[in-house]
Amino acid sequence: MSTPISRFLAAVPAPMIFLDPAGRITAANPAAEALLGAWVLGRNHVTALRQPALLSVIEGCYAGNPTGEARFVQTGQAGQSVYRVTLTRYDEPGAAGLILHFEDVTHLREAEEMRRGFVANVSHELRTPLTAILGFIETLRGPARGDPGAQDRFLGIMEDEARRMNRIVSDLLSLSRVEGQERMRPDDPVALDEVLTSVAAALRLKAEETGNTIEIEGAYNPVIVRGDQDQLMQVVMNLVENAIKYGGTGKPVTLRLSEAVESGSLKGPVARIEVIDRGDGIDPVHLPRLTERFYRVDTHRSRAMGGTGLGLAIVKHIVNRHRGRLRIVSEEGKGSTFTVTLPKG
Repeated sequence: MSTPISRFLAAVPAPMIFLDPAGRITAANPAAEALLGAWVLGRNHVTALRQPALLSVIEGCYAGNPTGEARFVQTGQAGQSVYRVTLTRYDEPGAAGLILHFEDVTHLREAEEMRRGFVANVSHELRTPLTAILGFIETLRGPARGDPGAQDRFLGIMEDEARRMNRIVSDLLSLSRVEGQERMRPDDPVALDEVLTSVAAALRLKAEETGNTIEIEGAYNPVIVRGDQDQLMQVVMNLVENAIKYGGTGKPVTLRLSEAVESGSLKGPVARIEVIDRGDGIDPVHLPRLTERFYRVDTHRSRAMGGTGLGLAIVKHIVNRHRGRLRIVSEEGKGSTFTVTLPKG
């Protein structure tokens, strides 16, 4: 039977239920039925809700508290969802009871966990070079005070560690700027063929130092997208630098530009940039996490090569800002292909 309270709950998109003075759930809106199950209607709240912290707050409201707040955790196939439950006494003639409003705060918990993990990672990344620098300073003031050879060697190591910290801070600032702009889609015309040729020219000497070559395919005609030229340069630069570092000595790195028409989530005409190396490839278990901050397949090797663990995170956020897609395909022993797909509209 439709009642004023049930009609009121039905107008609210968030899950809401109504408990009568006896503690029975006498009304639930569609969102609450989806969360708790339609079977809860007519059941006592103790049977339906079952979580001691929430039940305790409900009892407090029945004892006289006008409002209350508690947490409700729902476990499903997708994992745990956390809700903030706000309780309010409802005292109207013929409809006295409690209204429970469920607010999904899972994203807040995930954001807090991400923040804690991020702070821990940054602290760890900076602590290592700082500890090394402080140790060498102590040595230079003590045992190596009169040893010019040791001083030169230690100062060289200290310089490398300081440069590493500077790269980490620079990448963190870059990542922060990109994340701050992610909701604002850039709209300047960018010629991707020019971006590829510029990056290839800038990194050619670096590639030659390791016996690599940079090959360009498809950048013969103008391919224009709407975007931020500096950020797209940064995307291609990061991917090519990674290909040079991890693609193996004496092996070519291919930059391929093409156009297509997508029919999936990125519908319409698109431009594709592929960065292909012929290195050792990446174990498939690592692929889903490659764009996480500070995630490295081989931590020691990455640090030895000057990697900060932030390059692919920056790439992902820039591509997201351009409403594009980043796809990584790799086969162990045969190399990797990083594909950036950007809408041309």
